[in-house]
Amino acid sequence: MTQLEQGAYGLTPREIMAYLDRYVVGQGGAKRAVAIALRNRMRRRALSDEIAREIMPKNILMVGPTGVGKTEIARRLADLVNAPFVKVEATKFTEVGYVGRDVESIVRELTDAAVAMVKKRRIEEVQIPASERAEQRIGDILLPRPEKKARVPEFLRAFTGGGQEPEEPETTEEDERLREGTRQKLLSLLRAGKLDDREVEVEVSESSGMAIPLLGGAGMDSMGINIGEMLGNLLPKKTKKRRVSVSDAKRMLQAEEAEKLIDMDSVTREALETAQEEGIVFLDEIDKIVARGGGGSGPDVSREGVQRDLLPIVEGTAVQTKYGPVTTDHMLFIAAGAFSSVKPSDLVPELQGRFPIRVELQPLSCDDLAKILVEPENSLIRQYQALLGVEDVTLEFDGEAIREIATLAERMNAEMENIGARRLHTMIEYLLDEISFTAPERKGERIVIGEAEVRSRLTPLISDSDVRRYLL
Repeated sequence: MTQLEQGAYGLTPREIMAYLDRYVVGQGGAKRAVAIALRNRMRRRALSDEIAREIMPKNILMVGPTGVGKTEIARRLADLVNAPFVKVEATKFTEVGYVGRDVESIVRELTDAAVAMVKKRRIEEVQIPASERAEQRIGDILLPRPEKKARVPEFLRAFTGGGQEPEEPETTEEDERLREGTRQKLLSLLRAGKLDDREVEVEVSESSGMAIPLLGGAGMDSMGINIGEMLGNLLPKKTKKRRVSVSDAKRMLQAEEAEKLIDMDSVTREALETAQEEGIVFLDEIDKIVARGGGGSGPDVSREGVQRDLLPIVEGTAVQTKYGPVTTDHMLFIAAGAFSSVKPSDLVPELQGRFPIRVELQPLSCDDLAKILVEPENSLIRQYQALLGVEDVTLEFDGEAIREIATLAERMNAEMENIGARRLHTMIEYLLDEISFTAPERKGERIVIGEAEVRSRLTPLISDSDVRRYLL
């Protein structure tokens, strides 16, 4: 069971919940469900292939109002284990035969994300050799080798009527030593950054070809063909010369050399396996594709059709992508919706059965909203403090001010549409409007926001019904 102790997959459910607590306030039931699902994935990896093939992920349905942390839980979970992640809104898809996106494009997006993720990691792994190669190329630019004149072979001179060519002076060993010594000094200066501002002319590759979408077939909406990739080496790579500083030249050439050092076939193979075994798909607004009243006509028919099109993806099927076929059997699907006007039981029965774990997320209380303002890493208050810190303005909130903001946000959510923590963004922006505008003229100031100021700025916003029509 050594695989249980490797990397992020060695985290226990309790440790996973502790990580999620750093970013999402409350919602213990949802965090517990995803923590168990992640641990089960890791347990499956430690089993033999024979039984592992039979163990399918237990997909999760999150039910709760908007702005309470559904998306953030899924996104942070993917970040924790560095897994391919894609968030899609169910309302963007339509039944086959209607105008709209095909559900199989979800898998293609996830595969693209997996390829980008693996490629980025591989490029980071080859930065040292890529940097060395880039330095050698810059060395060749700064100290080019002398070009030798092509000499006519002796046996051809009689046929061409050419006479005896003058002998060119040969490069001696001493010349080579001097040149190599000069080159090493240049490379030392380059590595020390003493040549960064000098301008050089570099030749860099341009992106090959252009992606042309395929049209006219179901499931082909996000497929594309890159003409350069299709023709391979039949078309020469386009290059262009640019005059840039040595520091910029090194960055550009290092990126180019890193691309050359990675094996894209290997990247694709690893990405396909990662997408199939570790991919996480977050299906938001799934309640919006539920037909009200359990049936009907018009657009509701298409809604139920989207559910039936989603069914094989969630069940497990093979989807053709530009990198090859990808199976969805072991991908983890997390669906979410407010379900304010419909119920989870209104989903088609087959789809309901594919989301066996159901968790209900609670509306945010005043205490929750107060914690959201200050407790998570990079919380909303910290973000504004950092932004104004750029202007050399120190911004502080006392405890009563934080509590008052949370109280007013809870009241607005109760009296208007409940948008959860998103309400705080509007209120903080409205509260700090004057400070943000005048910050460049207030360098060096320390500004403390108190309860009285919060009340004077935000109470009119809440009590004025005309203003509330236009603000969240």
